[in-house]
Amino acid sequence: MTEYRIERLGHQGDGIARGPLFAPMTLPGELVTGTPDGQRLEGVKIVTPSPDRVAAPCRHFKSCGGCQVQHASDDFVETWKAGIVAEALRAQGIDAEIAGVTTSPPRSRRRATLSVRRTKKGAIAGFHGRASGTIVEIPDCQLLHLDLMGAIPVAEALAVAGGSRKAELSVSVTLSDAGLDVAVRDGKDLDRDLEVLLAQEAERLDLARLTWGDEVIAMRRAPGQTFGPARVVPPPGSFLQATQHGEAALLAAVQKIVGDVSQVVDLFAGAGTFALPLAKNAEVLAVEGDKAMIAALDRGWREAQGLKKITGVARDLFRNPLLSDEFRGIEAAVIDPPRAGAEAQIGELARAQVPVIAHVSCSPVTFARDATRLIAAGYQMGPVLVVDQFRWSAHVELVAGFRLT
Repeated sequence: MTEYRIERLGHQGDGIARGPLFAPMTLPGELVTGTPDGQRLEGVKIVTPSPDRVAAPCRHFKSCGGCQVQHASDDFVETWKAGIVAEALRAQGIDAEIAGVTTSPPRSRRRATLSVRRTKKGAIAGFHGRASGTIVEIPDCQLLHLDLMGAIPVAEALAVAGGSRKAELSVSVTLSDAGLDVAVRDGKDLDRDLEVLLAQEAERLDLARLTWGDEVIAMRRAPGQTFGPARVVPPPGSFLQATQHGEAALLAAVQKIVGDVSQVVDLFAGAGTFALPLAKNAEVLAVEGDKAMIAALDRGWREAQGLKKITGVARDLFRNPLLSDEFRGIEAAVIDPPRAGAEAQIGELARAQVPVIAHVSCSPVTFARDATRLIAAGYQMGPVLVVDQFRWSAHVELVAGFRLT
């Protein structure tokens, strides 16, 4: 059988041999055998392992698609993720300082979306298999917080109650200070009988909140999240940083970049991850496209003690970005856009010449594009901190500061 040398690791976590041929669960420098199938090597066997290869800590690793790089040492993964960021910036002509990589510990994920399907005998819940639509059960998952593991039987019970054997349910589960917050998509259409049954299941399963599609079936306890001194009850299925560790790392970096100012704008503010802690020292204009999240942020601010004024604005920053003259008086901006970035809003920030910008991103490529625009407008980029909330995955998050020179 033909042997292949793995030359590098791709951005999705597969080893890449000359061709290119993609070989899952391999590492640079390894000599492997396999059978080419298009651009993939199938039936890969390791002839000469890398010194960075380790035994995967999770017994589901080979079949589950939730993780890509459990076979690599922590040091290797950190170097790889820092390299992804540096490479994206170099592609835009930026030679950046990578300040370091902070990685969330195992079993710290506080939110996840489970795939669930009814079976003849009950239901099966887990993550999709590697390059497969098959659901893999994950009773010993090393990603999910131990308190979130209880969501697996919950998801199965809900599939039995309201799922179809012809379609998968998508069950988003989040840890809150009141227990599990569960939002289900793709279940059967609600009618009175199903609504009663689901409410009974929410009681039996001791759920804080259960949402079915767009309908809140039961809110037995308000599922709160703590942002700084405030308690917020986000709308069902809202974005939340994946781990408390990752959120704390991003927040600390943002606070350091923003510094001691009196007027801050938080763009793509969500339910207040950054806006509420920053309001301990500064007045904040919080802008977010989701009206329900802005309403939750506002309630959290009004019920908290010791915070300065937060003005919440519901506004689609993709179609209707804040214009340069709307930043008058703003001393620092925080921006945390979705993966697609925020090209139009970055352009207005650059024109406004806001003195300090803390840019959080979950896409090194769109971050590098935005950074290029800001540097061209006279900003100096500070060190980049890589925050790895999605341990053992190909996902990369980061934060960096920009200051006018």
